[in-house]
Amino acid sequence: MRKVLLMNGPNLNMLGVRDPAIYGSDTLASIEQMVVDYGRDRGVEVECFQSNHEGALIDKLHEAHGKFDGIVYNPGAHTHYSYALHDAVECIDVSVVEIHISDISKREEFRRTSVIAPACIAQVKGMGKDGYLRALDILMERWEEGAGDGR
Repeated sequence: MRKVLLMNGPNLNMLGVRDPAIYGSDTLASIEQMVVDYGRDRGVEVECFQSNHEGALIDKLHEAHGKFDGIVYNPGAHTHYSYALHDAVECIDVSVVEIHISDISKREEFRRTSVIAPACIAQVKGMGKDGYLRALDILMERWEEGAGDGR
C-alpha cells in the first residue's frame, strides 16, 4: 500500500473559523478525514500532520524521506517566503504536490509567488477543499505512469 503524508502549515488549524469567504467553512479535521477516506478507497494510506512552526514542518519533511511515497502539502503563508521549506522539499526524494484552497495567483500581490513550488512536482490552487483530492490524484497518476516515488 502506498503511503502519503498530508501536511498543512501555519493557520490551517483555523479552517472553518478563518475567513470562510476565502477558505470555506470546513474544518481542517473534516478535510483531513475526506482525504484519508479518499485515499483509503484507492488503496493509499494517508497520514496527517499540521504545525504552525516552520522547524516542525522541516523536521517532518526530513522524516518523510524513505517513509512516504508522496506528500500533499499546503504550506500556508510559508509559501511566499520560506526558502528553508523549499530546501527541505528539494532535498528529499519524495514527490510533493503543493496545494492551496484559494487561487493564490488572484490574491494580494505578496501571495502570488510561491518559493516552494519550484521544488514540487505540481501546484493545485483555487479548487477549495477538493484541491487536496486533486493533489492526491496527481501523485497516483505519477505512480500509474511509472514515475516512481522521487521527483
